[in-house]
Order: sequence, then structure tokens, then C-alpha cells
Amino acid sequence: MSIGEQLAFLFILAIPIACVAWTVTHEEVFREPREWCKNKSEVCNKLVKRKFFYLFTCEYCFSHYVTILFLIFTRYKLLYNDWRGYIVSGFALVWVANIYMNLYARVRLDIKRERVEIAAQEKSINGQ
Repeated sequence: MSIGEQLAFLFILAIPIACVAWTVTHEEVFREPREWCKNKSEVCNKLVKRKFFYLFTCEYCFSHYVTILFLIFTRYKLLYNDWRGYIVSGFALVWVANIYMNLYARVRLDIKRERVEIAAQEKSINGQ
């Protein structure tokens, strides 16, 4: 696979990784299990248990595990054709996926801010 194809795969494969990591760690559909995991990450008496449950509440942490699963399924390697390619691609995918998640969070914040501003303007117009 050429370097151009590898880079295309990198930026494309990071999209579903970011999607899965964001959905599990932020969206309403997983709120109850996430809250349960958050509670367990705070009250478990063993460090290993606390860290295990914490990974379901942190998009950065969770994206590493999602990336590992995607690497197993896709066998995607970056730069090297041996085991080093998996290591390089793993960290690159996590990095790109987290850029995507940060951009998505910023866009959501901007949209929410605009909605609040519009609601405030509508309220002031209707109140006059």
C-alpha cells in the first residue's frame, strides 16, 4: 500500500473510532452504564478496578481500546509491514480520532451557544 493510501486509511479509519469512543463516553444512549462506571471508578477499593471502569468515562482512554479492536479487524499498518506498523498506526489513529472528537466537541459547543443566544433574543423580543 502506498503512503498516500496509508494516510487516506488513517484519516478515514479514525472517523468510526472517534464516533464509537464519543458515543460511549458522551451520548445519552450510554448515560446509565457510563454513570455506573463512573461511580465504580470512584468507589472500588482496588486500583485496577477503578482504572478499568474509568476508561468507559474518558474518550481519550476509551479511544485506545476502540483503536485496538479496529486494528484487529482491519489489520491496518502504517509505515511498516510488520508489528511496528501496528504500533505506529495505533498511536496515529488515536491521535487523529481525538482531533476529530475535539473538533466535534467545539462544533457542538458553538451550536449550543448559538441556540442559547437565539433563545435569549427571542425572549427579549417577545418580552417587549
